Amino acid sequence: MQDHIVSSNNLSVGYGRDAVLSGVDLQIPHGILLPFVGPNGAGKSTLFNTLLGLQEPLAGSISRDFGDSPPGYVPQQKQLDPLYPVSVRQIVAMGLYPEIGLALRVPQCFQKRLDQTLATFQLDQHQHKRFAELSGGMKQKTLIARAFAANSDVIFLDEPTAGLDAAAETAVLNLLIAMNKHAGKTILIAHHRLEDLSRLAADVCYVNHGHAHIVSADQAIQEQLHPSETL
Repeated sequence: MQDHIVSSNNLSVGYGRDAVLSGVDLQIPHGILLPFVGPNGAGKSTLFNTLLGLQEPLAGSISRDFGDSPPGYVPQQKQLDPLYPVSVRQIVAMGLYPEIGLALRVPQCFQKRLDQTLATFQLDQHQHKRFAELSGGMKQKTLIARAFAANSDVIFLDEPTAGLDAAAETAVLNLLIAMNKHAGKTILIAHHRLEDLSRLAADVCYVNHGHAHIVSADQAIQEQLHPSETL
């Protein structure tokens, strides 16, 4: 295993020939909870997708070490079909697909892991509800549980609290903190709320002015409140 889950050197990311970010040098260690923050439109999602491998870089190099399982990925809610005609249990079971294939029924030997995951995320009482009928917070918990069920060492979450009320947002963030501290998961989260940064992590990846740097959460907060050209 490498020392870092992601290392980039002089990375440029964007679309077509248009670079959104350039000269990105990042070394992201295993076991970290790292928020990606910055103004809207700064390129957080573009960088996020490139690090994850969903998008090819325009230039530079990138190496990844996600462990024995593919990374988990929780997309923005607006990317989900609101009429998804499946149950909570079926959604969480999708996390097992890399191991069991597109099986119509989860093999017996995987049922225990599925049951444990539902219980861990307090979804066992809701497992037969339709995903489309859940609240925003419950949908996010279900999608995070799906990533957890896959035994992924690394989980990427793109704005997982967008559109949630304060109580649901707090519940989701507390869940991510617990997954990092107690389950040893590496959590990379694109996030938008400054007031959450200090309790989430000591360091953040700050994205702005065409660049991305790992800085302290306090630095990122000050930069957002009092913009400059230094970060």
